[in-house]
Amino acid sequence: MKRNLFLPLILFIVVSCSGEPTEVVENPIYPDSELVDNFTISGRVNGGENLNFYLEAMSQQGTINVAQTQSDNAGKFELTGNIPGFGLYQLRMGETNEKIIPVTLVPGDQVDLNSNFASFSETPKITGTKWASVMTEYMVLFSKFQNDQNELMKLQGTMSNDELSKKYSSLKSEFDKFSIGKMNEDPSNPFNIILSSSASPSSGFQDWDPNNLKVLKNVSEAFLTSYKDSPLSATLSNQVYQVEIAYNKYLADNSGTRVAPDITLNNPEGEEIKLSSLRNNYVLIDFWASWCGPCRKESPNVVRMYDKYKDKGFTVYSVSLDDNVEAWKAAIASDGLTWPNHVSDLLKWSSPLPQLFGFEGIPYTVLIDKEGKIIGTGLRGTSLEQKLKEIFEI
Repeated sequence: MKRNLFLPLILFIVVSCSGEPTEVVENPIYPDSELVDNFTISGRVNGGENLNFYLEAMSQQGTINVAQTQSDNAGKFELTGNIPGFGLYQLRMGETNEKIIPVTLVPGDQVDLNSNFASFSETPKITGTKWASVMTEYMVLFSKFQNDQNELMKLQGTMSNDELSKKYSSLKSEFDKFSIGKMNEDPSNPFNIILSSSASPSSGFQDWDPNNLKVLKNVSEAFLTSYKDSPLSATLSNQVYQVEIAYNKYLADNSGTRVAPDITLNNPEGEEIKLSSLRNNYVLIDFWASWCGPCRKESPNVVRMYDKYKDKGFTVYSVSLDDNVEAWKAAIASDGLTWPNHVSDLLKWSSPLPQLFGFEGIPYTVLIDKEGKIIGTGLRGTSLEQKLKEIFEI
């Protein structure tokens, strides 16, 4: 499995149902005649002779071509141009997306890059800026992490998913330790926009260290001070705020003090099933749909948990966001969802349920205890398995 080279917090997306590659467009901000060069990226790439180099920015309109140049017969190049302020850019070598590195440019930066063609995206050596040394270290560690992850994926089928998950978590924890340490050392370092992914709750809050929220807030505050005019700083600040809100909601949802809203919906045969009718059971309210790929991928895990604990007081209340009853019924049969509690209002995203339960994407789960109190949200995969194990086996 190949991961994206950089996954900053602002680009983080949870896999759920709620794009196409963007096109390259010319810089729409200023006409070329008005640009005043305020950065330089120069260096040498062994084996990178007579190739085009592009500095690109991401936008809602597409990939903006900020500047470009060509290397000489020795692989030397110099790229100059104008940027409106601190931002996240990518340096691309050649005409494909195979050779890309992230650069967190600030006006006035004089970047020096040395690399080999083969390892351009893995181990470039950067000097000349505040963020250069951190980026150089990061790229080496990320390359190792990516290689270790690829080796781990080859072990699929030779061990349980739980064992694979633990090994992956061990690999990632070492990588995250570096990133979080660097953010703590220098909160205003521009490269922290890349490192922020290590402090973000990438798979929910179940195993997330809440101390990371303080790290993210320190970086956000430092960015607002040092790069107050950058839209990137405002975006990061807003997203850290959203993480804080989501974490506080997670704490409330897992405190066991809030009773889940009671709902009454029809099953495929038109018969009403009330959520509260399942009291005296631990109930997983599973929001899904026949058209949702990630939901269908998660179904075998829910089936496995149901089969394992159904005789111990566990059941599933599946709430479909379908609008086609036949597609809904076919998915139930195809995925072997054998529990009896399947309901839907057949309103898809027009249903009031997403707002009532506070979610924007599916699959989404709410686990309630025998009294109907919420004791877990967003549980999937190993996090669901671990939670049920704590209830029924410990």
